[in-house]
Amino acid sequence: MLEEVERWLGSRSWSAADRPLGRLLEAKRQSGRTVSVVLPALDEEATVGAIVATIRAELMTDAVSLVDELVVLDSGSSDRTAEVAAAAGATVVHRDSVLPRIPALPGKGEVLWRSLLATSGDIVCFIDADLREFSATFVSGIVGPLLTDPDIHFVKAMYDRPLEIGGEGSGAGQGGRVTELVARPLLNLHWPQLAGFVQPLGGEYAARRSLLERLPFPVGYGVELGLLVDALHTVGLDGLAQVDVGVRKHRHQDGQALGRMAAAIYRTAQLRLTRGHLIRPRLTQFERGENGFVPRTTAVDTEERPPMAEIPEYAERQAA
Repeated sequence: MLEEVERWLGSRSWSAADRPLGRLLEAKRQSGRTVSVVLPALDEEATVGAIVATIRAELMTDAVSLVDELVVLDSGSSDRTAEVAAAAGATVVHRDSVLPRIPALPGKGEVLWRSLLATSGDIVCFIDADLREFSATFVSGIVGPLLTDPDIHFVKAMYDRPLEIGGEGSGAGQGGRVTELVARPLLNLHWPQLAGFVQPLGGEYAARRSLLERLPFPVGYGVELGLLVDALHTVGLDGLAQVDVGVRKHRHQDGQALGRMAAAIYRTAQLRLTRGHLIRPRLTQFERGENGFVPRTTAVDTEERPPMAEIPEYAERQAA
C-alpha cells in the first residue's frame, strides 16, 4: 500500500504554479466547461467580502474569465455576512430558500449539498468563508487539474496552516489538530490509499458536478471526510488529486468545538465502515461553573443527505 501511495503522490500531487493561468483559460475555452465557486458562510462578515472581491477582480474579468459563477450560501448568519458578500459582488443565496420542501438541518455539509441545486457549473469549487489574506490561487490551483486532465474528478487543496495564538503565528506550530489526532489515523487505518492527502479535512476542494451529484453529504463536520472516502470508492484513487496553494490562515476553533468536530468525523468514518444505522451518539463535555465542573451534552451530527441526483427538483433542473 505504501508503494501505491508513493506512486499516487508522484503522479497526482502538484503545485498551483504547475498550471499557469493562461493554460487554464485555454483548457477551459477548448472544453467549454463552466466553473462555479461556492462559499458556505455563517457569520463571516469580517472575511467574506475580501474573498469575494479577490475572486471577482482576478478570476471573473473580461480578460480572465476562469470563474463563471460565485455564490455565497448563507446558512443563517446573524451578522452582515449577506450584505457584505453581495456588496463585494457575490450572488447570495440563503440556505432555506434552496429546496424548501426539505427542512434545513444545521451544519456545513447541509449547505454544500444544497449548493448543488443553487449553482450550475460543470466544476464546483468550495472555499471556506473565514480565510484571511486570501489568494485567488486557492481557486485556480484546485480547479486546474479538472480543466486540464479528464481523468481527474476531485481535487483537494494542500497548504501550510500556521496555528495563531493570541494573534501571533510564528513559533506557534501548525493547525489542523483534528486532522492529526482523528482524521489521519482513521484514514491510515481504514483507507490507507488516502494516506497521501496532506489536508484531508480542508474546506477548499473542487470536483466535477457529475461526481458530487452522486455522493451522499454528511450534514455536519464530517462532510469533508465523507466526500473524500466516497469519492475514492466512486472514481478510484487515480481520480483524486491535491494541489499545493501555499498558506491558509483562518479563525481557529476552541477545544470544545474541536471535540464536537472530532466526534462527528469519527461517526462519519464509522458509518462508512459499517454502512449501518446505529443509535445516534451524544458527546458529553465539561465547563467549569460556580460549583465545579458542569457537564454539557450535545448530539453528534450523523444525518446524511442522499446523492443530489436522487432529488426530483435537481433532476428536473438538469433535464431542462
